[in-house]
Amino acid sequence: MPATLGQALQLVSLLESELIRRQAAIDEYNSYYRGKQPLKFASDDFAKFHGNRYKDFSDNWVQVVADSPVERLTVTGFQASGETTADKDLWEVWQVNGLDTDSQLGFLGAIVSGRSFVLVWGDPDDDEMPVVTFEDAAQCIVVYEPGSRVKRRAGLKRWQDGNMDYATLYLPDQLWKFERPLLKQSKSPQMADVDEAMRLWLPPGAEGRLRTWAPREEEVLREPNPQPNPMGLVPLVELPNRPMLANDPISDVAGVIAMQDAINLIWAQLFTASDYASFPQRVVLGAERPMIPKLNSAGEIVGRQPVELSKFAVDRVAWITGKDAKIAEWQAVNLAAYTQIVEVAVGHVAAQTRTPQHYLIGKMANLSGDALLAAETGLVKRCDEEKLWFGQGLREVSRLVYLARGEDAKARAMRAGTVLWADSESRSYAQLADALVKLKDIGFPFEWLALRYGLTPTEVADVVAMREREAEMDPIAAATQMLAQRRAPGEEGDVVEDEDQDADVEEGALV
Repeated sequence: MPATLGQALQLVSLLESELIRRQAAIDEYNSYYRGKQPLKFASDDFAKFHGNRYKDFSDNWVQVVADSPVERLTVTGFQASGETTADKDLWEVWQVNGLDTDSQLGFLGAIVSGRSFVLVWGDPDDDEMPVVTFEDAAQCIVVYEPGSRVKRRAGLKRWQDGNMDYATLYLPDQLWKFERPLLKQSKSPQMADVDEAMRLWLPPGAEGRLRTWAPREEEVLREPNPQPNPMGLVPLVELPNRPMLANDPISDVAGVIAMQDAINLIWAQLFTASDYASFPQRVVLGAERPMIPKLNSAGEIVGRQPVELSKFAVDRVAWITGKDAKIAEWQAVNLAAYTQIVEVAVGHVAAQTRTPQHYLIGKMANLSGDALLAAETGLVKRCDEEKLWFGQGLREVSRLVYLARGEDAKARAMRAGTVLWADSESRSYAQLADALVKLKDIGFPFEWLALRYGLTPTEVADVVAMREREAEMDPIAAATQMLAQRRAPGEEGDVVEDEDQDADVEEGALV
């Protein structure tokens, strides 16, 4: 049953309240990712005297932790259930919407904020090319059927543009669009005064429209409001990062924040020690401070005043009097003790987030290829897990794309389809080529090997077409290669197929 205006407004209000509840954590994670990290764990005295000095400093490891998996999450195509090749139509939609780049923003948003979203809607100007966009966790929310983490009941996108707030409510059968002026606390005092003045212009009973959501005018939208949802599904899909069975998804940077604060404090203490005690300090014991006469304008002695200590530092000469006078020295502070603590803290960050230490420490030891591969195993497994989480949502996105195009059969096939990803492991070309040659020798087909090499399905199709053109230009070489492929591996002269068929091939090649 379609929702009424009152029901839609109530649902928008409830979803907005939950979105506001999430806002604080999302803002904190994004601030730490950008390096805006307040100095914490400092004593009151240290914060009083030095807190302002280090307010803009951060040794930002949060960004490295978040970026390291994103660079290994690259979608290369989609494959429907029962098909052996990638879906060209879906890849065209992906490319036209610029999702080869925007997907990286979406994955980064999910890793930092704990979730991101993908919105699919038809383009009235092009029935064959739906509009697909990645959305931020601070602007979108999805509510699910009770007991389900897949079936969506409703979705909301809320954003600000100029001096207005906008909201779009997505239901399985309807789409509502609302607007309101910015709330007073979000505006400058001058714009708030304008809103107050405009209340005098409104008819009786309409003052609340300046403070609450109201449907956007159909004349402005140039479309009905509400309008039917032809897909029959909520077109907003959530991409959760590290989802839990009964709790919210977890941000990859949430557990790094405490150690990041500790690292920043250690650096602040190191810089302070470097400023005050990084050089040996000399002290005079058992002597009065040197004094000089104080003269008036006539040159008469009217008193005595101490010599400025800076004068001794510049002249590098001092007279010390007194029978018990002696010079002592305070040793410089060992700053290496601070850096050792920082290295230990960074090691903890690496272990907790499965980020390779050579990503964080910045030192490359003389490691073999196998040792380097072992060092990155944790990150590779982390990326593979994220491919599972994000892949489930992207399959639903591909299903929505076909529903928006009105192709229900392909939409059903994509429910059990596959998202194709680039390999998460980093190998040298020599290692990769050697592995592919060995796989070819035991019978793996060329197209599968080309995908493992890192080519996209579109590039594989181009390479196959090139091979076919080369075969047409040199049929003898093609026939020889065909005969070599028919022979059992490691047994020269033993032909798998019958001799009559091979003879036909040879005769055809010679002709």
